[in-house]
Amino acid sequence: MSKLCRQVSIESPGPTLKECVFSFDVPVPDVPMYGARIRVVYAGACYRANRTRSASVCSTSSVSSISSLTGEMESFGIHGSTPAHIGLRDGALFPGYEVAGVVDAIGKAAECIDGISEGTRIVLYPYEGVPHGYAEYIVVPDFKCLVPIPDNLPLSVAAMLPTGALLATNTVQTASECLKTILEGPNQKEKAKILIVGTGGLALWALRIATHNFRQSKYHDRIHIAVAKLKDEGFILAKESDEISVVQWSEDLYERQLIERTMDACGGPVDIVLNFGTTSRSLHRSLQCLAPGGMVLVTEDVGEKLMPKFAKKAEEMNVHIVVVPNGSIEQLKELVQLVASGVIEPPPHSVFPAEEAQEVVRKLCNSEINGRAILKFQNID
Repeated sequence: MSKLCRQVSIESPGPTLKECVFSFDVPVPDVPMYGARIRVVYAGACYRANRTRSASVCSTSSVSSISSLTGEMESFGIHGSTPAHIGLRDGALFPGYEVAGVVDAIGKAAECIDGISEGTRIVLYPYEGVPHGYAEYIVVPDFKCLVPIPDNLPLSVAAMLPTGALLATNTVQTASECLKTILEGPNQKEKAKILIVGTGGLALWALRIATHNFRQSKYHDRIHIAVAKLKDEGFILAKESDEISVVQWSEDLYERQLIERTMDACGGPVDIVLNFGTTSRSLHRSLQCLAPGGMVLVTEDVGEKLMPKFAKKAEEMNVHIVVVPNGSIEQLKELVQLVASGVIEPPPHSVFPAEEAQEVVRKLCNSEINGRAILKFQNID
């Protein structure tokens, strides 16, 4: 008789928030010939608003801010104060793909890389077709998607890295490439202005990674960073540095007022916007804050939804929209080392037993969790 393990499935919250989390006993998967079986310890809590993986409401969407899901609902023409009232149920089962754990067993024909062996602590790179992570055990076909992590990096922190932190890393590095053109190109400027739009884990990752990267740059003193926070808890961002300007994007104000307020905080039109908002309103506002030839960097899921709507407008305004994918496994490996060494400090996170997934979803829907929510599946201490 096969051994059983626990698996959790999280559906998009329905009108009453009930029956959106299900727990099953499933057979412990066999070890693949060329791959490995992973003992999942932590996985980032998320649920999705539609059937596409890209719309996951997790750290890439600032789980501490309900505006993320509200923005996703705009694409469906659905409006409501919280996910509990959106009335959308798609019935899908959702994989958790922010996974940290240990290698439990290795296939007989597996080609081990990076010194990985049984017992190695790893984080899983979210490749296409990544297995369901909301289970005590998962299997991977080979070792190319596994990144070993140092002993001094807590597994709960490592679980935040594969999506939100990695996406922020790639966005900042893309912005760095754009800066070269702005500061060294034929129409070079004396100073460049960067605006980070968002509140929550993703914006905080981006701010900390950007501060580190630009500090290492030869033109670090020619870059000014500002942050447009979407919710009141964005005060955390304001504490990051006295050199960073913060502006509140309050929906109580008219668009023109918000744009003027942003221009004042940035000292004029902006050259690059790192937009981690998910709404068409946020993107439209970002475009209007740009200097001629400026660019807005948006995540891949937002780009897929909004590029058709805004491509022509951007061309008319002589600005650009750049779509940024999640990032590479090489970037994830570098990020692991930077966080483990303390060079980049992770944003706050809260750990919950997997048994409390239903309550975690409820708290996410009502913005009651401070920082990233992480589910714990096993205790390896």
